[in-house]
Amino acid sequence: MASAFLPPELGQNISEIIIPDVKTTLNLFGMHLRTVSGAWSYPIHAHPQYEFNYVLDGEQRIIVNSRSYTQRAGDLVLLRPGDSHSSQSGNGRPFTYFCIHFDIDDKILISLLSRLHHVLFKADSTIAHKLTPSLTRLVDISRQIHGDITMSQRMMLQSAVFELFGQLWEAFSVEANLQASASYEKVELAHQIRSRLQGLVYQQFKQDAQEDRTLGVDDIAAELGISSSHCYRVFRQVFGLSPREFLSRQMLHEAKVLLDDPRLPVSHISAILGYRDIAHFSRQFKRWHGKSPREYREGGSL
Repeated sequence: MASAFLPPELGQNISEIIIPDVKTTLNLFGMHLRTVSGAWSYPIHAHPQYEFNYVLDGEQRIIVNSRSYTQRAGDLVLLRPGDSHSSQSGNGRPFTYFCIHFDIDDKILISLLSRLHHVLFKADSTIAHKLTPSLTRLVDISRQIHGDITMSQRMMLQSAVFELFGQLWEAFSVEANLQASASYEKVELAHQIRSRLQGLVYQQFKQDAQEDRTLGVDDIAAELGISSSHCYRVFRQVFGLSPREFLSRQMLHEAKVLLDDPRLPVSHISAILGYRDIAHFSRQFKRWHGKSPREYREGGSL
């Protein structure tokens, strides 16, 4: 690829540091700083972006994928795309929180976020401590915005968010022993595997599918021209779990979404997900979740 900059004549350099091209697209959505009353609540919902939720004062009770967390001042919550969640005051008193929804096209950073299996990071945790200065800067910039946002404020917000990601990477790479120099080629391969795994889940919803044989991880490896062992190794190194574990989590998530709709009989959900009988689906769901589909539904999504 041709460079936009011509190098100086050979022999004239005393020292040189070459920075690789940096091309990253960051989108920020629904960012807000909000103080609410003790009676305030937000109903269960989900969205396709990541979300950072940071409590500045008071106490928030947040329910994520049916699990309840108590978030106090300085605590940070990370929500992934598709996570169902709701929130309210944790003690019946007012509280203040800062929220930012985002997506980013940097695959190494997305891989990092996918490895963060925790939802709540307490104020005294390494990650929350590392991210607090950047979060405080974001809050300070937000307090200065009145009415329409200026170009300067937009740039400062994006700058602070990139700084937040940099601090997140440093904090997590130490804990996970993850090398920041992981090759983009390896990450790209892992994302190709992930995309095909998601396709395996979605193909289950084709109720008119005629094939008896369901493709698996070995087929994906063959399609990509790699060994099954390399497929497993690369995926685990990038995402922190095996391809089969990823498949199970995706199927469990889709099953919960369908079970949360009371209009759908369990037998119909079983068929939608590709199971030929309800008993097989029930056993598999209980293996994943610890409860049968009927027990999950009777207990409610919260």
